[in-house]
Amino acid sequence: MARRSHLTHVGCIACDEMEELGAGEREGWLDDPGLLAALHPHALALAHSARSLVLVLGWDRDPDPSSPRQPLKIRPSLAADEGHISAIEWLPFGDLLALALATSAGHLFVYSLTGDLIHKQIIHSGRVLRLRFRETKVGSSQDSVASMELCVVLPGVIARFDGSDIQSLLQRWFQEERSRIFENRFQNRNTVDENSYGRIPFQLWNVSKFGSCADAAITGLMPPPLLELQSSQRYYCAVAIGEDAAISAYRLSEDRSRSLVGAILSKVVPATFSTLASFSKMLWRSEQTSPKKPRLKPQPFAKASPLTCLKDPPRKGEKLTLSPGGTLAAITDSLGRILLLDTQALVVVRLWKGYRDACCLFIEMLVNRDKASSSAYYEHTKGDYCLCLAIHAPRKGIIEIWKMRTGPRVLTIQCPKGSKILQPSTRFVSSTSSYIPLEVFLLNGDSGQLSVLNRSFG
Repeated sequence: MARRSHLTHVGCIACDEMEELGAGEREGWLDDPGLLAALHPHALALAHSARSLVLVLGWDRDPDPSSPRQPLKIRPSLAADEGHISAIEWLPFGDLLALALATSAGHLFVYSLTGDLIHKQIIHSGRVLRLRFRETKVGSSQDSVASMELCVVLPGVIARFDGSDIQSLLQRWFQEERSRIFENRFQNRNTVDENSYGRIPFQLWNVSKFGSCADAAITGLMPPPLLELQSSQRYYCAVAIGEDAAISAYRLSEDRSRSLVGAILSKVVPATFSTLASFSKMLWRSEQTSPKKPRLKPQPFAKASPLTCLKDPPRKGEKLTLSPGGTLAAITDSLGRILLLDTQALVVVRLWKGYRDACCLFIEMLVNRDKASSSAYYEHTKGDYCLCLAIHAPRKGIIEIWKMRTGPRVLTIQCPKGSKILQPSTRFVSSTSSYIPLEVFLLNGDSGQLSVLNRSFG
């Protein structure tokens, strides 16, 4: 009997343009630390930091008018003080789709699928380690979107952009773009001033209490601490990993003066500084200053309260991935272990050993297959799937599927050397199913073939 494959081919991205990113130069070219990848349900974006090139490739799982038919090249015009590309991520908002690039100097760039620069602004001085777009849903319906956010991770710093603010900017840009095309007025759109559409507001927190972080994520909302003033302000939980502390957690506040002490100081300190400011104006009024280009002031940090940390030298946290609801986090460390963290209780609930250089992604697998056989018109619901963890062990050449939280290993998949597992930041939209499960894709670096892991165990 033929051996069953647990992978389904969905597309191929092989093209001559990929040679500019180093494809074919050596076996395992996808493992290049300078190569960045971001997957969308209809396109794959690949970038190389050293070559300052972004390649957007369409793949035809289901033909979609919005997906690029030809490879799109984006060559950002980065000044010396803007650094080089260090992170990429898709920004999907229904019919609006854009690509976000971040640099080693803390700048954020947003590009359209036609290669036009939409927006740029500086977030914070330092290298952007990760861009993480999340879509939080409540319920099982496709339209039950609660919120969207873009999390930006720098060494010891986390920034959060609300999805509605980014969506508003994209809507204004696309509306003006349609008007520009209608009026047949073409201009160089690759030179966008930082204040063209105003700065996108964001929150900034310092999470370096236990050392600089290598990766971090905002897991979701959390209740306010005791003795805090009652208000409409929200509090977030953030998990960071790094060298000094393998795992650390923080409570992030949107308001920098929510604590009881902060409320008292907010009444006393302004009066003191007002007096000092008046006195300083008298001293400096007579001095003439030479005209200079105005510089944006660094955004102050909002309040970040440390909750807990795990220090276990020589263990160092390396990569972090969140479950769909943000209640679980899979963390890989320098000792070849994988820790499963309950982000609500802030407790490690499971540990795997012997997985050096591993990459983890959460996946939803079909468990109630008997219901489908009873009716030809049965549609799977959220209850028919269970949450699992896909562990790609490149040194072993396999992908293992483990049932959450304490379930067994249910599947082992052989994969070719030089492969990479990917996951879209949003789920694939389908008109034939009421619930869209979380999927994991496998990119074969040698052939350019893109496959999806099958949803069933058997």
